[in-house]
Amino acid sequence: MKKPAILLITCDELRRDSLGLYGNRAVTTPHIDALAASGTRYDNAYTSSPLCLPARCSILTGLYPHNSRAYSNFKDCAISPDLPNLFGLLKQSGYRTAMAGKCHFLPVDYDGAVPDRTLPCDLKDQYLRLGIDDLALLDGKSVAVWFYDDYSRELDAAGILDEYRRLTWDKKTHGSVFDFPGPAEWHPDAWIGRKSAEYIGAYEAEDPLFFWASFSGPHYPFDGPVEYQNKVDAAAMGARSFLDGEFDDPARVHHASFHGPGGIDASNRAPGAACKNFDEDYWTRLQIRYHAMVKQLDDQIGALIDGARKRFGENLLILFTADHGELLGDHGLWGKNNCAYEPVWRVPMTVSYPGEPSRVSDAKVSTLDILPTVLTAAGLGVPEGLDGRDLRLSEQDGGHRFIFAEAGGFAAVTDGVYKYVHVMQGGQEFRELYDLSSDPGEFHSFLDSPAHQTVLAEMQNQMIRHFMKDALI
Repeated sequence: MKKPAILLITCDELRRDSLGLYGNRAVTTPHIDALAASGTRYDNAYTSSPLCLPARCSILTGLYPHNSRAYSNFKDCAISPDLPNLFGLLKQSGYRTAMAGKCHFLPVDYDGAVPDRTLPCDLKDQYLRLGIDDLALLDGKSVAVWFYDDYSRELDAAGILDEYRRLTWDKKTHGSVFDFPGPAEWHPDAWIGRKSAEYIGAYEAEDPLFFWASFSGPHYPFDGPVEYQNKVDAAAMGARSFLDGEFDDPARVHHASFHGPGGIDASNRAPGAACKNFDEDYWTRLQIRYHAMVKQLDDQIGALIDGARKRFGENLLILFTADHGELLGDHGLWGKNNCAYEPVWRVPMTVSYPGEPSRVSDAKVSTLDILPTVLTAAGLGVPEGLDGRDLRLSEQDGGHRFIFAEAGGFAAVTDGVYKYVHVMQGGQEFRELYDLSSDPGEFHSFLDSPAHQTVLAEMQNQMIRHFMKDALI
């Protein structure tokens, strides 16, 4: 059979419970819901990292961050173009490889950005060396206003870039919550959807196509267009999940993020660098704009899927997931850095296989599994030594017994019920143990609980084995 066209759709910082299929009622997401209903929905899917770069590089390589060496947004740990990756492997086997949207496979020069202008950047050329034939680059909403890419050049020509840059930099005034300063069709996610649909609609080559539509939303800044804010039912957003006094103990990972000065994403936007100082009006405005972006994403994804099915018919594999989630006010925080909480670690994932019936799987799976799943569906061999595995194998045996998440100075392990988190950063060390069976909100650490010491020892043992098996001995 002719090799299938493959469409990978990812969203940045998308919570699974922001979708209708998982019970969200603040906005409707009929297109993503329909995609899940037409394929295999993996209800226990996890990201490999709560940070963008390592999470994306794990999708790209099928490797945990400590094996790909791409483990941080902030350090110079660029992924090697010589490491086998999704684009290069498919390209070698005859696929045309293309992408629209956010790459972030390589470190961004955050310290080099300046507020009064957008600077030149050569990241696109470096991304192409990974095996991408065609790339329409929008390398993250903030990054696009710091450094010129394909999107910001067009936004500049449309006369919107200067104001978008001003709002993006002025985060102390509005806490990264503002209205997109232009028509909805110029919002980053609308641009990515448009570029993706145009490319697929015009594709005429005989080579099979692999296309990655990498949406930059609903990652902050929370800038949902006004037109889409009007589609949000604010009364249905639900209450934030938090516990008074949750971070009173300085031994908690996010004590400083809540009380200040902290390290989670929101802290440097909060008064006094303390997330506790955001008032309820702020959280409401933030959540409305986040849900507006989710609604816009659903429209863009619906149009993209419709165009892909018209172009490729039944011989089309569609994968949908997120690089990680977002706290969105839960625990009194927003962001994801150093988080093993469910809204960040657990992600939506659905795969629509050509000619296969729909089903729901409760196997524990990971974003690491995307590369081997895609290669298998394309009829290719899977390289040895990957940390991921074909998703259909996981359907048969329940998936990974233990799932890990990693970033610089951060590691976590879960068996789906218990989670152990270990953080070593800034000369400080934190450890926490969560028990979802008795504390589904993850408000308490059971690290010192006598009843949990056997579980704690097993989680710590699994984390040691996870890193030791790849160490040189």
